[in-house]
Amino acid sequence: MADYQAPLKDMNFVLNELVNIQKLATIPGYEEALPELVSCILDEASKLAGEVISPLNASGDMEGVKIHNKNEVKTPEGFKSAYQQFSEGGWGSLQFEPDYGGQGLPFTLAIPVQEMWHSANMAWGLCPLLTQGAIEAIQANASEALKSRYLPQMIAGRWSGTMNLTEPQAGSDMATLRTRAERNGDHYRITGQKIFITWGEHDMVDNIVHLVLARLPDAPPGVKGISLFIVPKFLVNDDGSLGKRNDCQVTSLEHKIGIHASPTCVMSYGDNGGAIGYLVGEENKGLVCMFNMMNNARLTVGLQGVAIAERSYQLARDYAKERPQGIAPGESELGMIIKHPDVRRMLMTMRALTEASRALTYVACTSVDYQEKHPDADVRKYHKARAALLTPVVKGWSTEVGLEVTSIGVQVHGGMGFIEETGAGQYYRDARILPIYEGTNGIQALDLVARKTLFDRGAAMDSLLQEMRTLITEVKQSTNTLKNESTTFSFAVEALADAKSQLLKEVKDDINWSGSISFNYLMLMGSVCGAWQMLMAAQVAEAKLALTDSDTDFYHAKLATARFYLDQILPRYLSHAAMVKNGSQAIMAMDEDLF
Repeated sequence: MADYQAPLKDMNFVLNELVNIQKLATIPGYEEALPELVSCILDEASKLAGEVISPLNASGDMEGVKIHNKNEVKTPEGFKSAYQQFSEGGWGSLQFEPDYGGQGLPFTLAIPVQEMWHSANMAWGLCPLLTQGAIEAIQANASEALKSRYLPQMIAGRWSGTMNLTEPQAGSDMATLRTRAERNGDHYRITGQKIFITWGEHDMVDNIVHLVLARLPDAPPGVKGISLFIVPKFLVNDDGSLGKRNDCQVTSLEHKIGIHASPTCVMSYGDNGGAIGYLVGEENKGLVCMFNMMNNARLTVGLQGVAIAERSYQLARDYAKERPQGIAPGESELGMIIKHPDVRRMLMTMRALTEASRALTYVACTSVDYQEKHPDADVRKYHKARAALLTPVVKGWSTEVGLEVTSIGVQVHGGMGFIEETGAGQYYRDARILPIYEGTNGIQALDLVARKTLFDRGAAMDSLLQEMRTLITEVKQSTNTLKNESTTFSFAVEALADAKSQLLKEVKDDINWSGSISFNYLMLMGSVCGAWQMLMAAQVAEAKLALTDSDTDFYHAKLATARFYLDQILPRYLSHAAMVKNGSQAIMAMDEDLF
């Protein structure tokens, strides 16, 4: 099983040609994010990912994690050393504020770097992913005293972070949350149990900063009565040194289908009088604060879908080039399976879906930078709406892509794909969590329908559709060779527009309409948005091929991949659009007693 090699050419292509990071570098504070620095950062990250983190992927999966000394978790061999190299290299500080030790670079630049961690070793990469989200929630909502105490160590990678939402009776429905918080002078005492806490306990850092949702005794019922607290594993003294261990501990680890090297913990708070916690933001406003972390996590979980797809594609591609089997059409002797049309179909599907989801994810993350830093209020408003619209699509569609691509990866290997030693099965197992956590894809679909389409009467969607129509016009005016692809894309864009209009109309009279069509609406939008980026990529590739100094192999491959997407994958929009049009009747027709 070969180690991961970062797709640096495609990452740089997306950043320079589709995202236009040079334009992003004109924003005050982002001036250093120029192509030369970007390329240097990606090169160095690829070395750590490929040479240090990737070799631990299979061994970590086999070794797993275990509790020892009653309340400590031992990580697989090599994980702690890799994390120390990650921290010493400053990799966890890229996009954070210099005031707390960050490098102040765009989130957009941190995204391809994070993709490398997750491609190299998704279980390991979850630790910095959760820490990043915790940092953002604290930075956006905590007092200056809490920021000064916790952020420098977290940004430096010496402490990690978690989010503690789920309880045995409270999954997606936070209204039933029972963990309690009691006021106690300048802090609170936290009591309760949380489950499914990713990297809730481990040995890779000196301290773990838990963000815990809990309810005060006098809090209003439902989600309006939830508060957010910092609950550190070790209390922090006034001088910044670590004090005694807090009253929180891991009680068990979940045995999971995949990500075996990532500890998924049952955490107990307050077994001996109450864990000390510190309020983040205002009382009873905790869920709003936590959404800073959750929205970031939804984009980066979508990125995980891209990352695991890339790793699976690389393994399948290499296997197809090395595995002799059968005589392909037009050949006279035994050859490698990559010569067979159906294997080519599978590999092209894997490649095209991966590249399309990468481009869409990077573009969505760029809107986060614009909404936070651009000096023009109208531009910030525009990108705030764009980021909000694309977040559920990135999380939902890209994770479905990850699952599909890793499944195809097993299939390319044939019977060997079902054997653990090849590694194809691990990627499939690891990918299976992605459509589930950080809000299931069903919840993402409902979010896209309700908050991101119905709430603004489709305004953000209309803006995106108009941008797609403008691209179609530009392509038709600049080239004849992409005429068929741009025509197909135009039909898909209008199908998405029709689905939006039908949603706005039908939801008035059918209470089940939104929930019934939401997933297909999301997948329709994902397929069309992927095509939007791939048509743009094809346009750029054609222009580059006209230049004598271009990387012709790369651009020929990009053009072929984009055309494959538009020819073979985009037509999926027809089925999704048809299912949206058919509405709720067949879905809700059977009485629940007949199931």
